[in-house]
Amino acid sequence: MQDTVAVVTLRRPAKRNALSDGLIAALRDTFQNLPPEARAAVIAGEGDHFCAGLDLSELRERNAGEGMHHSRSWHVALDAVQQGPVPVVAALHGAVVGGGLELAAAAHIRVADESTFYALPEGTRGIFVGGGGSVRIPRLIGVARMTDMMLTGRVYNATDGERAGFAQYLVPAGQSLEKALELATRMAGNAPLTNYALMHALPRIAEQPADHGFFTEALMSSIAQSAPEAKERVRAFLEGKAAKVQKQ
Repeated sequence: MQDTVAVVTLRRPAKRNALSDGLIAALRDTFQNLPPEARAAVIAGEGDHFCAGLDLSELRERNAGEGMHHSRSWHVALDAVQQGPVPVVAALHGAVVGGGLELAAAAHIRVADESTFYALPEGTRGIFVGGGGSVRIPRLIGVARMTDMMLTGRVYNATDGERAGFAQYLVPAGQSLEKALELATRMAGNAPLTNYALMHALPRIAEQPADHGFFTEALMSSIAQSAPEAKERVRAFLEGKAAKVQKQ
């Protein structure tokens, strides 16, 4: 923990932080049991890479049922990241490949440094994404770009990846964790109910028909503004005690 920010670090540097079944289970357990004082979280990778994807040394022959259960176990783990109680920032560097990109896509904010590169080699290896990537990654970059990556093995560098939508922030090499902690600390200072609405209501509203979305928005807006902390923040702004928006 760093104050109110939980820092979760992948520590398999000799394997480029490849995701083993044990590491996936640890991610699930960690995000399902965050400390009660945590108001935001950061995911980072130790060593030269964020995560190079599925640990292929664990890939074994499975029948269809076993393969489905394995994929669903990843879904549970990465849903714990995306659908948990606090916003999550992924600090990216080096390889963000395959399952590593699926993990990054489950975070709410992604900060990449200039060493970052993105790939989905499953298509050229005769397999398919199984950790939720077919749902989450197109929401970041679109179906056409993901299809291209999997059909051709295309690799995006940090600059092109930021333009394509993989990351919201691009920083100099070695600075992604620092920036991620800065953003997570800022988010930890928000009203918890507003953060929850942004994490859980906004994605659903975006997928609803417009009339349903407007109604859901009205419900969420009324709930958020009724919270005592929201009332205090609005009162502080009206009394000139809160910072105003400034040009960056």
